[in-house]
Amino acid sequence: MAGMFIDVRVDASIAKDAEIAKKLEEVCPVDIFEATDGGVALVEKNLDECTLCDLCLEAAPKGKIEVVKLYER
Repeated sequence: MAGMFIDVRVDASIAKDAEIAKKLEEVCPVDIFEATDGGVALVEKNLDECTLCDLCLEAAPKGKIEVVKLYER
C-alpha cells in the first residue's frame, strides 16, 4: 500500500540486500526504510513524511529506488 501522496518502490534485486537496507535506514531523515533480517522494509505510515531529499536514491544503486509523487498523476 502506498501513502496518500508518496509511494516508494524498491527494486526486487536490492530488496533483500542487508547492506543496502542498512544504508537506506541510516540516510532517510523520516524513517521510511527499516533494515530487517530479510532486507529492507518500508514503514508505510511514514511514506507521506517523505521530504523528497533524494538521499535514498543516492544510497542505492542507480534506478533501484523510485519515489513516486502520487499527486502528479
